[in-house]
Amino acid sequence: MAEEIVKLGKITSAFGVKGWVKIFSYSEPRLNILNYSSWLLKQDGQWRTVKVLNGRQQGKTIAAQLEGVSDRNLAEGLSGVTIGVYESQLPELQDDEFYWRDLEGMSVINQEGVQFGTVTHLIETGSNDVLVIKETSEQATGKDRKERMVPFIPDVIVHVNAKERQIAVEWDADF
Repeated sequence: MAEEIVKLGKITSAFGVKGWVKIFSYSEPRLNILNYSSWLLKQDGQWRTVKVLNGRQQGKTIAAQLEGVSDRNLAEGLSGVTIGVYESQLPELQDDEFYWRDLEGMSVINQEGVQFGTVTHLIETGSNDVLVIKETSEQATGKDRKERMVPFIPDVIVHVNAKERQIAVEWDADF
């Protein structure tokens, strides 16, 4: 079975005339994308490995120099390309830490036993991350399907059970 590839960002454009590229990073903090010595780039539906030679913060963006990309024309050809790494390259987390991708798809239940639905994705607000939870089709249908936003903070998150794929929250069902 092929190892899972985790998307870490994308190349947005060329940077300068020597083949550097601008990066939009999904990692937190954003500069962590430069901690990987090689990336997988997805071009024409295929992943290929490329070595990261250099990288730095450049104003509000990130710039990187990749092996084999020596001029602006080659760098421009990479605009829009997805950056990934193999799952095994990700750092180990502490017991109370989670990757967003691991929380997606988990069911959410409050302390009163009310099923809220499933985490569809998370959003970053600046102050904290937020779970976006959609009711399952058994709970509601069509336009009646509710979406809830619940902050992923210690006061609200009671327990995350990775094995059972369930998150227990202290959150009012009417909110």
